Amino acid sequence: MKNLRLAGQAPGRDRSVIEVAGVRIGEGLVVMAGPCAVESEDQIIRSAVAVKEAGAAMLRGGAFKPRTSPYAFQGLGLKGLKLLDKARRETGLPIVTEVIDTRDVSWVGEYADILQIGARNMQNFSLLREAGKAGKPVLLKRGMHATFEEWLNCAEYILAEGNGQVILCERGIRTFETYTRNTLDLSMIPAVRAASHLPIIVDPSHGTGILGMVEPMSLAAVAAGVDGLEIEVHCDPSSALSDKDQQLDPASFGRLMDKLRRLRAFMDELEAAGAADAAAGDAETGAADATERAGAGAA
Repeated sequence: MKNLRLAGQAPGRDRSVIEVAGVRIGEGLVVMAGPCAVESEDQIIRSAVAVKEAGAAMLRGGAFKPRTSPYAFQGLGLKGLKLLDKARRETGLPIVTEVIDTRDVSWVGEYADILQIGARNMQNFSLLREAGKAGKPVLLKRGMHATFEEWLNCAEYILAEGNGQVILCERGIRTFETYTRNTLDLSMIPAVRAASHLPIIVDPSHGTGILGMVEPMSLAAVAAGVDGLEIEVHCDPSSALSDKDQQLDPASFGRLMDKLRRLRAFMDELEAAGAADAAAGDAETGAADATERAGAGAA
């Protein structure tokens, strides 16, 4: 980790907080939610309204979709970006969307509040540099075959261009396990918090690919200390043009958000109690040391 001049944690350095249109990522729990892909005006507006009503702070949605098959739905491109912009104007939610080509960074940045770099492009160093020059916050997903150190070094590429607004996203890695779409590595949450000052969020939708696992893995991520979640929510998942099996419907998302709020409140209480116990222990140790010194002086 010696090459992490900018992404690494250092004594006395505060954890970074990335502010995006009034949303502070790195303080509390920020939930970004929305469909895998923008498909139509009705679909993105309905989805945006639903996630806002449930308490999401940002809207995610793909205008460009890099897919395994060239024949799969690739997104609406510029039309999708315009629809995301309309959803933002309708709901006030900032937009998170993916950019996949160096030639597109500047004009995608005209629509996006956060530029997302997906797992397949994590080590596209030219794209990382262009995103760094754009001056927009960047959400950097971990590559499906990437180590912890490789991931943080990719963040370093963006930071080295003068852009300090980097958010890390754990979205699962490819292992020998075939039951889930990926293996969601929640150990990365405390690892990032120990090694880096950058905020970390988790994508449980791509991390598991299984609808019934999105909720428990979201809750587990909060318990592990994550700064945010990126969750796929579609107004009608059965009709989705991509990843229909992992997208929550609005009602399920609303129930999850209620649980997340309650768990986060409990974790805050637990942390405060731990800090109070630690302070009391330090005070008790200090008093004991003072008594010992006084005894030694009297002798």
